[in-house]
Amino acid sequence: MAFLVGSSGGFAWGEGVGVLEIEGVVADAQPILETLVKFRRSGKVKAIVIRVDSPGGGVAPTQEIFREIQRTKKEKRVIASLGNIAASGGLYLAAPADKILANPATVTGSIGVIMQMVNVEDLMGKVGFRSIVIKSGKYKDIGSATRTMTDDEKQLLQQVVDQLHRQFVQDLAESRKLAVEKVAGLADGRIFTGEEALALGLVDSLGNFQDAVALAGKMAGLKGPVRLIRPEKKDSWWKNLLAGQSSLSLLPEWLERPLRFQYLYLPNL
Repeated sequence: MAFLVGSSGGFAWGEGVGVLEIEGVVADAQPILETLVKFRRSGKVKAIVIRVDSPGGGVAPTQEIFREIQRTKKEKRVIASLGNIAASGGLYLAAPADKILANPATVTGSIGVIMQMVNVEDLMGKVGFRSIVIKSGKYKDIGSATRTMTDDEKQLLQQVVDQLHRQFVQDLAESRKLAVEKVAGLADGRIFTGEEALALGLVDSLGNFQDAVALAGKMAGLKGPVRLIRPEKKDSWWKNLLAGQSSLSLLPEWLERPLRFQYLYLPNL
C-alpha cells in the first residue's frame, strides 16, 4: 500500500509495526481515524504503536479516536507510548490500548473537562460598540462574549461539563479495569508523573518509544529488528496556504468559534 513508508523513508514492503503519532492539541480526528483504518486493513502492519505527545483537545475528536482505537484493538495489538505529555484527552485516547508505557517524567493525568469563554462587554462599551441579537430562545446565544452570563446559563453549562466529565471517568475506568470510584477520586484535574501514574494503575509500565516498539513486535510475533511503518506525511498547512488551498481568517477567535468543551490540560493559560 503506497501510503505506508518505512522508518528510512522508503516504501515498507515487509511486515512491521505501524506508528501513529498524535502530537499537539487534538482538534481534528479525521486524519488519525484514516490512519487507524489503513493500519487495521493492512496485512503488513502486525501491531500498532500510538505515540502520544499531547495535552488533549476537543471532547468529540478525542472520543472519536478513543472509539476507533477500541475497534482496532479487536483486530491488532495496540501499544500506547506516552512522550513528554499525555494529559487529559491525551490520556483518554491512549486508555484503550493493550498496554500503556510512559516515561518516569511524562506529564499525565489532568482528568477532567474545561470550557473557557471571553467576555468583552466592558471593552465594547469603552469603544462604543454594542451587540444586537435576535434569537428564538433565551439560551440561543449562551456563551456570548458580548454580555454577562446569567446564573441559570452557568448552571446549564455546568451540567454539560459534569456529564462529559462522567463520560471521561467511565471510559477511563473501564479501559484501565479500575473502579469508577477510584478514577473519580483522581479526576479533579491534578497532574501526575509517569511514575505516579504507574503506581495508580493509569499506565502499565515505564519505558520509552523503543521499548513500546519492542513490546509491540513481541506481542505480534515479529522476529528480529522491528520494521517501523509510518503513514505518509501530508502537505503542511503553510504549504497549502502558499498554494492557495487555505485561507486566513481576520475574525478574532472568540467570534468565529462556537462553545468548546475540551479534555485539555492548560498550564499556561
